[in-house]
Parts: sequence; structure tokens; C-alpha cells
Amino acid sequence: MKSLILILPMMIGFIIDIILGDPYSLPHPIRFIGLLISRLEKLVRSRFNNLHKGGIFLAVIVLVISTAVPLAILIVCYKVNVVLGVAVESVMCWQLVAARCLQKESMKVYYAIKENAVEKARKAVSMIVGRDTDVLDETGIIKAAVETVAENTSDGVTAPIMYIALGGAALGFFYKAANTMDSMIGYKNEKYAEIGRFAARFDDLLNFIPSRLTALAMIFSAYIMRFDGRNAFYIWKRDRRKHASPNSAQTESVCAGALDIRLAGDAYYFGELHKKEFIGDDIRSPENEDIRRANRLMYCTSVVVLVLSLTFRAFFFGGLL
Repeated sequence: MKSLILILPMMIGFIIDIILGDPYSLPHPIRFIGLLISRLEKLVRSRFNNLHKGGIFLAVIVLVISTAVPLAILIVCYKVNVVLGVAVESVMCWQLVAARCLQKESMKVYYAIKENAVEKARKAVSMIVGRDTDVLDETGIIKAAVETVAENTSDGVTAPIMYIALGGAALGFFYKAANTMDSMIGYKNEKYAEIGRFAARFDDLLNFIPSRLTALAMIFSAYIMRFDGRNAFYIWKRDRRKHASPNSAQTESVCAGALDIRLAGDAYYFGELHKKEFIGDDIRSPENEDIRRANRLMYCTSVVVLVLSLTFRAFFFGGLL
């Protein structure tokens, strides 16, 4: 019974995400975390002469609040009634996993390109990538969409699942807060280099193990989905370190190998050219269907990680050992 209570929120949350995604009409806790980060950034810039120390202050406050609030809610709910606790934690787990949202937003790019609406596709891909998209041609847009699905398979889906498996929804929110800080202030440009340095490095630390486990699960999934599993493993071994981030190329390299395409390369951020190595081999040119394929690979990888995480949580915390 104990093991079932521990794994039910993860299972229910994942299923709800697959069915509903993140309805825009509903309030989302990550938006509140983003608002907190924005307010604290303004405070730090006005009160701290040393922006690096101010960035650490910002990160600590965001992490503490983002973890303490859901933890307090769950403690109260579980004390009132176990069913209530499971229900509330299931909703939290739903809000922490973004598989359907990632698929939905990337497929907007797919449908725009299918309609030959390149400008519409640029706008759609700009919503899910950090790079400048106004300079991208159709192939560049497709590559950007595939890359963000590959990278966010870990950041947005499997890593939250792993942290939920370790510490429930509260630890999941701890991870999401760190990840949201990185996406908002973790840039290496003049504006954010100091204030976002701690957030960027802490996010790298939190994603170090999940990104590598996800890469291995993605290689296994490439075989399941009948993609090029052998090449996925080969490109991962060769190109997994070809990124400024210690984690991003882990899943990008697997995806590039599985689909037999070349990803990454130079990109513009805030009008500034960033030189990047290519990931994968140019066996064939990227095509619009690769966005669909990347999403299928993402879903399969997510299910594999979910099953393993549920098993881990049931055995190690549920007393099945």
C-alpha cells in the first residue's frame, strides 16, 4: 500500500500531462516562479553592487520558496487525508512534466512549415528556443525545433520525473525552480553573465546525471522506435561533449544519430554570433518529418524513464526491497 501511494502521483501526473498538457487558461506554478525570479532580479540589480553575490541570493530565495510552499501544502494535505494528498501531489506532478507541451509547441513549427508559412514557423520556433530566429531558413528552423525537443526531453520531462522519484513533488519543484532560473537569467552575455552565473552552474549540476541517464534511455528508445539505434550510440559517444553546456549535447547527440542528421552549428543569440561545433553526421538533410520523429523519440524515452523511476521509488522508498 505504501509503495502504491508513493508512485500513484507520478503515474497520474504523467497521464494527465499526456492527455491535457498545460492549458493556457489555467494558472501554472512555473509562471509564479518566473514572476518571483523577475521581481528578485530587479531587487538584486537595485540593491547589490556585486551582481554575482546578488545572483546567489536570488537563487537561494527562489529555491527555498519554490520548495517550501509545495512541501507545506503536501504535508497538510496528507495529514488531512491520504487520498487528498495523492490527488494534490498528482496535480503537482502533472504541472512539473512538460511532454505534451513540448510536443504541442514543436508541432506548431511542423504545421507552419507544412503550410509553407516560413515566417509563421519562425515565430513558432522562437517560442521554444533561446536563439535569434529571424536569420533562420527552413532547414535552420527544423533543426532548431528538433534540437529543443531533444534537449528538453531531459530538462522538461525526464529530469523532473527523476527528481520526483527521489523526493516527491517538492523536490520536483526544487529542480524546476533551478531550471527556470537558468532559462531566464543563465545567459553568458553582458547583461546576465554575473547575476546568472550561479543559476546556470547549479542547473548544470542538477542536470548532470539526469541528462546522461536520459541519453542512455533515448538510445534504447531509438531501437524500440526502429530509428538508427547503432548510430545513436556512436554519435553519442563521439559528440556528447560538443556543447558549451556539459549536458545539452547528451540527448542532442543521441537524437542526431538516431535520425541520421546533423544538428547544432553556429547560432545567433541577442544579435551576437556564437560559434558551435556540429553534432551528428550529414547523412541526409533535415526534413520536416524529423520534428515528428523527435517527438516520438521523446515520448518513448519519457515512458522508459518513467517506468524505471516508478520501479526505483517503489523498491527503495516503498519497502519492496
